[in-house]
This record gives sequence, C-alpha cells and structure tokens, in this order.
Amino acid sequence: MAREIKRSIEDPNKLAGPEKAAVILLALGEEQHKLWEMMDEEEIREVSQAMSNLGNISSSAVEKLIVDFVSQMSSGGSLMGSFEATQRLLNTFLPDNKVDGIMEELRGPAGRTMWDKLGNVNEVVLANYLKNEYPQTVAVVLSKVKGEHAARVLGSLPEDFALEVVMRMLRMEPVQREILDKIEETLRTEFMSNLARTSKRDSHEMMADIFNNFDRQTENRFLAALEERNRDSAEKIRALMFVFEDLSKLDPGGIQTLLRAVDKDQLGLALKGSSDSLRDLFFSNMSERAAKILKEDMAAMGPVRLRDVDQAQQAMVAAAKDLAAKGEILIADAGGDDELIY
Repeated sequence: MAREIKRSIEDPNKLAGPEKAAVILLALGEEQHKLWEMMDEEEIREVSQAMSNLGNISSSAVEKLIVDFVSQMSSGGSLMGSFEATQRLLNTFLPDNKVDGIMEELRGPAGRTMWDKLGNVNEVVLANYLKNEYPQTVAVVLSKVKGEHAARVLGSLPEDFALEVVMRMLRMEPVQREILDKIEETLRTEFMSNLARTSKRDSHEMMADIFNNFDRQTENRFLAALEERNRDSAEKIRALMFVFEDLSKLDPGGIQTLLRAVDKDQLGLALKGSSDSLRDLFFSNMSERAAKILKEDMAAMGPVRLRDVDQAQQAMVAAAKDLAAKGEILIADAGGDDELIY
C-alpha cells in the first residue's frame, strides 16, 4: 500500500501556535509533565492533534524555536511527531482512560481495534480508499470486518474490481501475522488519521449533540422556536437526538451493563421522570429484591425537582454513550435494521 510522505518543516514561521508548542514539548521530552499539567483538556487536545501531525521537524527549525536547546538538539538532527510519541508523552501525566480517549479521537471513528474502527466508517468512504489498493489487500481487509459491512463496501467498489476481490477472498489462505500487522498499521497511519483530520461533522449532528445537553425546558423552547423558522431542520435535529427514552432500544444485556455503571440513587431519580414502559424495562432486568428496594427508595424521595431529574437522565445517557463507544453495549436505531454506536 502506498504510504503518505509526511512534510518536512524547515521554516518555523510556517508553524501555527499549537504546532510550535508541540515541537517544544517534543524537544523537552517525556519528563516535562508539569507543563502539560498546567493545560486544560481542550489545550491538551489541540496540542496533541498538532503533535500527531507534525512529521519531520528539521534541527534548524527547532534551533530557531528554542535557542537554549541548540546543543541538545544538534546531535539528534530532527524530531518526528507521531501517534506513538504523543501517546508516550500523554501517558506521563494523564490517566490511561483519558489518554485512550484522546488517541482514539485523533485516530478516527470509535472502536476497540482497527477492524472495529473500519466497521464504523461509511462504506463509500472506505470503498474510495480501497479501490486504489491491490485486490489481495482489499480481500484481507474485508475478511476482517463484519459480513454486512463488507457487502456494502463491495457494492460500492467498481464491479470488475469487486469481482476480483471476491475471487481473491474465495481462494484466500491464512494470512501471516506480519502481513496482517503491516496492513493494520498502514490503515492506522494513512487512512484513519487522514479521516480524523478531514471528516467534517454534519451541522445537524452537531446541533443534536448540543440539544442533548440542554435541560428539558430549554430543549423544548429551542425546538419550538426552530420549528417556526425551519421545520425541516428541527425535525432532522429531533431525529438525531439521543434522549433518555431511547434507552428502551437497549437489549437486556445492554440494560444490565448500564445498571452496573450508574449510581443507584441517580438511577432512581432518573426513573422518577421516565415513562412507565421504560421504568418497567429497567425493573425487569434487575433482581426481584433489587427492584423492590429501588421502588421503595423512589417512593421515599417524594416530589423531586424537574432539573434534578433532567441531570440524572442526562448522566445516564452520557454513561450509555460512553459504554457504546467502548463497544460494551449496542444501541439500535428506531427501525431496528442497523445497529448504531453513539
């Protein structure tokens, strides 16, 4: 597979602010974690993104940026900004789960492995990339993703090329581990990293995410006002929103996984404001004793503020999205034909 040639920076004036910070932090090495600890999470993400995309930085450019370290840098010659270097630095001062989240965001769509990630990439986007590769390579890639996704990718490839891939898949023998590792690494460094940099989020998806974080009254007020100005956009946003009642889309295993992840007091408060059907769904996935205790706790709460209920429900929705992103639960869409990971 053809590999992208990373840029080589000679003039530091061509670097943006976050890139300059990334060069300096790379030059200082992994021991300077106190500098990172002074940044907020958004700054860490911005510098991390710049660092992972730096490529080669010449020693002369480094010299101009940090004169005090000329002698230290001259023997090294250059710096290489990469995912691995970025991850090593982040691991020195952030918890593993936060580092994993940042690196997954840099690398592309959510998934525990490269093949999980490919399963979350639109079939047309993936087909446009694979059509320039050798049929044997494409056969290996499609053999590692789910059958339904492989079928959609094949349907998006040029017909003659797709048939050649099918023939290679029919004759395929076990792939050596070294070859598979090389393909996986190339996909990670070329395709997924480029996808993370170039993919643009749909504006309606972005607004749906924002609306999900409104309290109920604010959400209803904005949607009502938007419907008067642009009914089509309001309907698109409402369809894309994931709200508390959508937890009914979880299967029993998903409900039980979510129950283990949330605080019981929070659960009771959230269910106080839910529909009877969703409340019964949660109760049915608990032991009889646990359900009885939770019902008694909810009754003992008496009247509760709507704002508190909204916050508890939003926290449960956030927990469900987090579990889905990790691949621990699956959330089906309303039609039930596809499974969506939020």
